[in-house]
Amino acid sequence: MFEPITQPDLVTIIARRITEAIVSGQLPPGARLNELHLARNFGTSRAPVREAARLLESQGLVQASPRRGFFVRTLAPSDLREIYEVRIGLETYAAEIALSKIGPDEIAVLKRQVDLMYALADQGSVEKQVFEDFAFHRLLCAMSGNTRILRIFDEIATEMRAGIALIGKLYDNPHRIAETHLPIIAALEEKDAAQVRAALDHHIGTARDAVVALFADMKPTDVALTGSTLA
Repeated sequence: MFEPITQPDLVTIIARRITEAIVSGQLPPGARLNELHLARNFGTSRAPVREAARLLESQGLVQASPRRGFFVRTLAPSDLREIYEVRIGLETYAAEIALSKIGPDEIAVLKRQVDLMYALADQGSVEKQVFEDFAFHRLLCAMSGNTRILRIFDEIATEMRAGIALIGKLYDNPHRIAETHLPIIAALEEKDAAQVRAALDHHIGTARDAVVALFADMKPTDVALTGSTLA
Protein backbone atom coordinates (compact mmCIF):
# COMPACT_ATOMS: atom_id res chain seq x y z
CA MET A 1 0.00 0.00 0.00
CA PHE A 2 2.84 2.39 0.85
CA GLU A 3 6.17 3.10 -0.83
CA PRO A 4 9.45 3.28 1.16
CA ILE A 5 10.40 6.75 2.35
CA THR A 6 13.89 8.19 1.94
CA GLN A 7 13.17 11.91 2.50
CA PRO A 8 13.86 13.76 5.77
CA ASP A 9 11.19 14.61 8.33
CA LEU A 10 9.89 11.08 8.45
CA VAL A 11 7.28 11.65 11.13
CA THR A 12 5.52 14.39 9.16
CA ILE A 13 5.68 12.44 5.91
CA ILE A 14 4.42 9.23 7.49
CA ALA A 15 1.59 11.11 9.22
CA ARG A 16 0.61 12.65 5.88
CA ARG A 17 0.61 9.26 4.12
CA ILE A 18 -1.52 7.68 6.84
CA THR A 19 -3.91 10.66 6.73
CA GLU A 20 -4.29 10.20 2.98
CA ALA A 21 -5.06 6.50 3.53
CA ILE A 22 -7.69 7.38 6.13
CA VAL A 23 -9.34 10.04 3.96
CA SER A 24 -9.33 7.79 0.88
CA GLY A 25 -10.92 4.94 2.84
CA GLN A 26 -7.91 2.61 2.53
CA LEU A 27 -7.76 2.70 6.32
CA PRO A 28 -11.39 2.54 7.48
CA PRO A 29 -12.67 3.43 10.95
CA GLY A 30 -11.50 0.89 13.49
CA ALA A 31 -8.47 -0.17 11.44
CA ARG A 32 -5.45 -0.83 13.65
CA LEU A 33 -2.21 0.94 12.78
CA ASN A 34 0.16 -2.00 12.95
CA GLU A 35 3.51 -0.34 13.71
CA LEU A 36 5.61 -3.25 12.48
CA HIS A 37 3.81 -3.64 9.17
CA LEU A 38 3.72 0.12 8.58
CA ALA A 39 7.43 0.42 9.34
CA ARG A 40 8.15 -2.31 6.78
CA ASN A 41 5.92 -0.56 4.20
CA PHE A 42 7.63 2.76 4.75
CA GLY A 43 11.12 1.29 5.02
CA THR A 44 11.72 2.83 8.45
CA SER A 45 12.02 1.79 12.08
CA ARG A 46 8.92 1.64 14.28
CA ALA A 47 9.83 4.82 16.19
CA PRO A 48 8.78 7.39 13.53
CA VAL A 49 5.62 5.39 12.86
CA ARG A 50 4.73 5.57 16.55
CA GLU A 51 5.44 9.31 16.64
CA ALA A 52 3.30 9.81 13.54
CA ALA A 53 0.46 7.93 15.22
CA ARG A 54 0.76 10.17 18.27
CA LEU A 55 0.64 13.22 16.02
CA LEU A 56 -2.50 11.93 14.34
CA GLU A 57 -3.99 11.21 17.75
CA SER A 58 -3.48 14.88 18.68
CA GLN A 59 -5.30 15.80 15.46
CA GLY A 60 -8.23 13.55 16.27
CA LEU A 61 -7.78 11.13 13.38
CA VAL A 62 -6.68 8.13 15.43
CA GLN A 63 -7.13 7.05 19.02
CA ALA A 64 -4.99 5.00 21.34
CA SER A 65 -6.23 1.90 23.11
CA PRO A 66 -4.18 0.84 26.17
CA ARG A 67 -1.94 -2.17 25.44
CA ARG A 68 -3.49 -2.52 21.99
CA GLY A 69 -2.05 0.34 19.98
CA PHE A 70 -3.55 2.99 17.72
CA PHE A 71 -6.78 2.70 15.76
CA VAL A 72 -8.42 4.90 13.13
CA ARG A 73 -11.03 6.90 14.95
CA THR A 74 -14.61 5.83 14.43
CA LEU A 75 -16.72 8.81 13.41
CA ALA A 76 -20.21 8.56 11.97
CA PRO A 77 -21.57 10.98 9.35
CA SER A 78 -24.06 12.15 11.97
CA ASP A 79 -21.13 13.17 14.18
CA LEU A 80 -19.71 15.32 11.40
CA ARG A 81 -23.10 16.89 10.73
CA GLU A 82 -23.45 17.84 14.39
CA ILE A 83 -19.95 19.33 14.42
CA TYR A 84 -20.71 21.47 11.38
CA GLU A 85 -23.98 22.62 12.90
CA VAL A 86 -22.11 23.73 16.01
CA ARG A 87 -19.66 25.56 13.77
CA ILE A 88 -22.45 27.45 12.02
CA GLY A 89 -23.88 28.66 15.33
CA LEU A 90 -20.51 29.45 16.85
CA GLU A 91 -18.97 31.25 13.90
CA THR A 92 -22.13 33.19 13.11
CA TYR A 93 -22.27 34.46 16.68
CA ALA A 94 -18.53 35.26 16.63
CA ALA A 95 -18.90 37.19 13.36
CA GLU A 96 -21.84 39.19 14.67
CA ILE A 97 -19.82 40.23 17.71
CA ALA A 98 -16.82 40.97 15.50
CA LEU A 99 -18.80 43.36 13.27
CA SER A 100 -18.39 46.17 15.80
CA LYS A 101 -14.67 45.46 16.15
CA ILE A 102 -13.57 44.74 12.59
CA GLY A 103 -11.96 47.55 10.65
CA PRO A 104 -9.73 47.86 7.58
CA ASP A 105 -6.81 46.16 9.33
CA GLU A 106 -8.84 43.08 10.25
CA ILE A 107 -10.35 42.89 6.76
CA ALA A 108 -6.83 43.07 5.33
CA VAL A 109 -5.78 40.13 7.52
CA LEU A 110 -8.69 38.02 6.24
CA LYS A 111 -7.94 38.99 2.64
CA ARG A 112 -4.30 38.01 3.06
CA GLN A 113 -5.47 34.66 4.36
CA VAL A 114 -7.56 34.14 1.23
CA ASP A 115 -4.60 35.25 -0.93
CA LEU A 116 -2.53 32.60 0.82
CA MET A 117 -5.13 29.97 -0.09
CA TYR A 118 -4.97 31.10 -3.72
CA ALA A 119 -1.17 30.88 -3.70
CA LEU A 120 -1.25 27.39 -2.24
CA ALA A 121 -3.79 26.36 -4.88
CA ASP A 122 -1.34 27.54 -7.55
CA GLN A 123 1.38 25.48 -5.90
CA GLY A 124 -0.83 22.41 -5.87
CA SER A 125 -0.56 22.17 -2.09
CA VAL A 126 -4.12 21.17 -1.25
CA GLU A 127 -3.20 19.86 2.19
CA LYS A 128 -1.73 23.22 3.27
CA GLN A 129 -4.54 25.09 1.57
CA VAL A 130 -7.15 23.21 3.58
CA PHE A 131 -5.21 23.95 6.77
CA GLU A 132 -5.26 27.68 5.92
CA ASP A 133 -8.99 27.39 5.25
CA PHE A 134 -9.33 26.21 8.83
CA ALA A 135 -7.08 29.08 9.97
CA PHE A 136 -9.37 31.62 8.25
CA HIS A 137 -12.30 30.54 10.38
CA ARG A 138 -10.20 30.58 13.53
CA LEU A 139 -9.15 34.14 12.73
CA LEU A 140 -12.79 35.14 12.41
CA CYS A 141 -13.57 33.65 15.82
CA ALA A 142 -10.54 35.40 17.32
CA MET A 143 -11.73 38.74 15.94
CA SER A 144 -14.81 38.50 18.13
CA GLY A 145 -12.53 39.25 21.07
CA ASN A 146 -14.37 36.58 23.05
CA THR A 147 -11.77 34.15 24.39
CA ARG A 148 -14.39 31.55 25.27
CA ILE A 149 -15.66 31.42 21.69
CA LEU A 150 -12.10 30.81 20.53
CA ARG A 151 -11.61 28.18 23.22
CA ILE A 152 -14.75 26.30 22.13
CA PHE A 153 -13.59 26.50 18.50
CA ASP A 154 -10.25 25.01 19.49
CA GLU A 155 -11.90 22.32 21.60
CA ILE A 156 -13.90 20.98 18.67
CA ALA A 157 -10.96 21.45 16.29
CA THR A 158 -9.73 17.88 16.60
CA GLU A 159 -13.22 16.57 15.86
CA MET A 160 -13.31 18.71 12.75
CA ARG A 161 -10.09 17.27 11.35
CA ALA A 162 -11.73 14.41 9.48
CA GLY A 163 -14.19 16.76 7.81
CA ILE A 164 -11.53 19.37 7.10
CA ALA A 165 -9.30 16.75 5.50
CA LEU A 166 -12.10 15.99 3.03
CA ILE A 167 -12.55 19.61 1.92
CA GLY A 168 -9.83 19.23 -0.70
CA LYS A 169 -11.86 16.47 -2.37
CA LEU A 170 -14.93 18.67 -2.90
CA TYR A 171 -13.61 20.86 -5.70
CA ASP A 172 -12.14 20.02 -9.10
CA ASN A 173 -10.64 23.53 -9.15
CA PRO A 174 -8.62 24.15 -5.94
CA HIS A 175 -9.12 27.91 -6.35
CA ARG A 176 -12.74 27.38 -5.34
CA ILE A 177 -11.63 26.71 -1.77
CA ALA A 178 -10.35 30.28 -1.59
CA GLU A 179 -13.21 31.82 -3.58
CA THR A 180 -15.89 30.50 -1.25
CA HIS A 181 -14.58 32.81 1.49
CA LEU A 182 -15.01 36.03 -0.49
CA PRO A 183 -18.75 36.50 0.24
CA ILE A 184 -17.96 36.31 3.97
CA ILE A 185 -15.38 39.08 3.68
CA ALA A 186 -17.72 41.18 1.52
CA ALA A 187 -20.47 40.89 4.14
CA LEU A 188 -18.07 41.86 6.91
CA GLU A 189 -16.93 44.90 4.91
CA GLU A 190 -20.56 45.95 4.51
CA LYS A 191 -21.09 45.41 8.24
CA ASP A 192 -24.37 43.77 7.35
CA ALA A 193 -25.27 41.25 10.06
CA ALA A 194 -27.96 39.54 7.97
CA GLN A 195 -25.59 39.21 5.04
CA VAL A 196 -22.87 37.82 7.31
CA ARG A 197 -25.27 35.21 8.72
CA ALA A 198 -26.38 34.21 5.23
CA ALA A 199 -22.81 33.99 3.92
CA LEU A 200 -21.59 31.82 6.79
CA ASP A 201 -24.69 29.64 6.76
CA HIS A 202 -24.22 29.02 3.04
CA HIS A 203 -20.45 28.54 3.24
CA ILE A 204 -20.38 26.16 6.20
CA GLY A 205 -23.74 24.56 5.39
CA THR A 206 -22.65 23.69 1.85
CA ALA A 207 -19.43 22.18 3.17
CA ARG A 208 -21.40 20.26 5.81
CA ASP A 209 -23.73 18.64 3.30
CA ALA A 210 -20.95 17.77 0.85
CA VAL A 211 -18.50 16.49 3.46
CA VAL A 212 -21.12 14.39 5.26
CA ALA A 213 -22.23 12.83 1.97
CA LEU A 214 -18.64 12.13 0.93
CA PHE A 215 -17.81 10.70 4.34
CA ALA A 216 -20.90 8.46 4.30
CA ASP A 217 -19.85 7.03 0.93
CA MET A 218 -16.35 6.19 2.11
CA LYS A 219 -17.15 3.21 4.32
CA PRO A 220 -19.60 1.72 6.85
CA THR A 221 -20.31 4.13 9.68
CA ASP A 222 -20.09 2.01 12.80
CA VAL A 223 -16.89 -0.04 12.68
CA ALA A 224 -15.76 -1.17 16.12
CA LEU A 225 -12.24 -0.71 17.49
CA THR A 226 -11.75 -4.41 16.90
CA GLY A 227 -11.90 -3.74 13.16
CA SER A 228 -9.33 -4.53 10.51
CA THR A 229 -5.56 -4.42 10.94
CA LEU A 230 -3.38 -2.95 8.22
CA ALA A 231 -1.15 -5.66 6.82
